[in-house]
Amino acid sequence: MSVMPTGGDQPYLKHLNRSAILNLLRRTPGLSRADLALRTGLTKVTVGSLVGQLLSEGWLHEGDLQQGLVGRPGRQLRLNDSGPVLLGAEVGVLGVRAVACTLSGDILASAQHQVPTSTPQQAVETLAELLATLRADPAVQGRLPLGLGVALPGPVDPSGERLLYAPNLGWEDVPFLDLLDPHLPPLPAGCTLDNEANAAAFGESYLRAGPEPELLAYISLGSGVGAGLIGRLGGSPDVLRGAHGLAGELGHTVAQPGGLYCHCGNRGCVETLLGGWAIRAALGLNVQEALDVALAPRLREAAVGVTLQRAGEALGLLLVNLHHTLNPSDIVIGGALTRLGGPLIDTALDFYAAHRRRPGTPAVRVEVQPDSLLLPARGAAAQVLARAIAAPATAAAGGAA
Repeated sequence: MSVMPTGGDQPYLKHLNRSAILNLLRRTPGLSRADLALRTGLTKVTVGSLVGQLLSEGWLHEGDLQQGLVGRPGRQLRLNDSGPVLLGAEVGVLGVRAVACTLSGDILASAQHQVPTSTPQQAVETLAELLATLRADPAVQGRLPLGLGVALPGPVDPSGERLLYAPNLGWEDVPFLDLLDPHLPPLPAGCTLDNEANAAAFGESYLRAGPEPELLAYISLGSGVGAGLIGRLGGSPDVLRGAHGLAGELGHTVAQPGGLYCHCGNRGCVETLLGGWAIRAALGLNVQEALDVALAPRLREAAVGVTLQRAGEALGLLLVNLHHTLNPSDIVIGGALTRLGGPLIDTALDFYAAHRRRPGTPAVRVEVQPDSLLLPARGAAAQVLARAIAAPATAAAGGAA
């Protein structure tokens, strides 16, 4: 990693160097001060000064001596997972979920309210109650909440403060952070707001061990269908949003011209074949019951087989189109519908394998995450961490929750 040399705007350069050290330790925990100096190109004195400041602020933890190395061993440095916490939440169609995470992204505690979401005000009040529950949890109590990330089921405006629309909730132009602000304590890193697929995608890229993927696509299969796209812009992972924040709205691409009406008002959208709401409507299922539970005793029914095969082929079509249009290095499939397993997922993967073309190129890595309920909330928490690291000198210590 190359860091700008000292000189010029000293506060700005100090901020860049500080962020470089935190990002290195985020990706490669256990480095010593000497390792950091070697990898960043900074002097040992500069690294020592910055590390000392980050230790005193609560960002870092100093561990054991490195083992098996020639020369004087240094002490291992890591993000401080015993210090502040990252809060993340997802407001979904069928409920609200919240998590508290360490700086490494490990979930310390979670809370959820499994009742269909109605109005924005009701969602804000429910979320505030869940956050209070989290902060009272023994694993979180007494630790400073660094910030809060919120994921919503629809595109967010470029400022990151308002939900543009969420067709499966019937919401439009909602100043969600303004509604939430009176319910929150002071947060050093503030709040972030994003689409739930974007948040999940960010977490899958930002929190994984080793180098970030070149381009990761996260497909979210729930009541609706969406995707988050994460690329390495300027060396750091970031959400690819498009000109108007609509990149990744795969559920509203047209797969069947003249087909069924979608909640967005168009006809033949992918969601009319693959969305959880469409599968429930086709099979007359209760919206209050988990889809995998409702379908378990009915998997041998012809109507269920046809519906799930059609949904699987629609998902396979999305995978093929992603492969040929954006050529991601990694595709992660998550969301509640992944728990349906073979009838849907196997059909999709078989369709993808049969239709993709890759002349002389490596195959795209496709990963299915059946245990993905908390991924959007965890990804929203990761966005808080990225914001805090990028912000000038956000102190991680300095008070109890």
